[in-house]
Amino acid sequence: MTRDDDFRSVLVVCTRQIGDVLLTTPLIAAAQARWPQARIDVLGFAGTLGMLRGNRCIGELIEVPPGSGWWASLGLIRRLWRRYDLALITQRSDRAFWYGLVAARRRAGLLMGPRRFDWWKRPFLAHGVVITDAHAHAVTEKLALLQPWLGAKAEAAALHVEPPAARELPAALGSRLRARYLVVHAPSMWRYKQWPVEHFRVLVGALLADGHQVVLSGSGGANDQAVVAALRDLAPTPALLDASGQLDLDQLGTLLRGAALYVGPDTSITHLAVACGTPTIALYGPTPPTVWGPWPQGHPAGKPWQPVALLQRRGSLTLMQGPAPCVPCGRAGCEDHPGSRADCLQALDPQRVLAEARERLRAAR
Repeated sequence: MTRDDDFRSVLVVCTRQIGDVLLTTPLIAAAQARWPQARIDVLGFAGTLGMLRGNRCIGELIEVPPGSGWWASLGLIRRLWRRYDLALITQRSDRAFWYGLVAARRRAGLLMGPRRFDWWKRPFLAHGVVITDAHAHAVTEKLALLQPWLGAKAEAAALHVEPPAARELPAALGSRLRARYLVVHAPSMWRYKQWPVEHFRVLVGALLADGHQVVLSGSGGANDQAVVAALRDLAPTPALLDASGQLDLDQLGTLLRGAALYVGPDTSITHLAVACGTPTIALYGPTPPTVWGPWPQGHPAGKPWQPVALLQRRGSLTLMQGPAPCVPCGRAGCEDHPGSRADCLQALDPQRVLAEARERLRAAR
């Protein structure tokens, strides 16, 4: 039996999408620094843990099979049963809580707030985190799970989001890259986060006319491919290179590390670009950047972003928002569902983004 300050095995539970998985890395690094002899494993949904490949703080990546209910997860539950001294539950979902409950003797977890929602969880937590500040960033929120063991150290430390390990690019792509190429990631998973494709056409067309090589990124999925397809006719290869669907996250990190500039929407790949140290322009609409904005590398725990501003800069990172008075509403678009339009993104003028891109490239030279 371990003491409260002598954990030898820690499980981080992050059952969400890849961007959220990436934002657990400051928490993982802080736990490893606090307990350098501990084994730290991470549990998440299948297909989401690639952001953590090669992370030296992590022992094992444990995947929950996609679409598996509790009956199908019995094997995993048996495998996890009381295997860990401490579970850090980084999601508020009941499912994440149950995995932490069965896996560890002690648990720290996030709570919804009002006791009527999750009163039953509180007796099982050594430390419960209720975020009362609606503008608390996801990185800070997760780091608060370690507050009993880190105290004030957590607030003073410079925090870094750790990207996956680099891997060599495919030869057919790598041989065509020119010096100071740009990466543009146009697709978003949800329509309400999608900067209009016609705006991307204006931006990419102007950057090509300025003489820059532009590389298009995206997944091989139908939605991403449809968005990228609308940009492919802007220039022939190699002035415009389509890398979508060709790279895993390790290789995408390699591509981003070599780019002179990245432009992308509120998506996990934008978080990855910032983690790779790439000069970045992030385009945000309904989502509050105070909570989900890219984390500026080395920023201490706190609030790196204001809730609303047409343009904010943090080092080589720029965050831009549309001029609508309702920004950021925190809803899933104007109609509050994933397929909704977002008028604030429609109003984010591509000429504004182009001017910032040119300024960033000029400053870098």
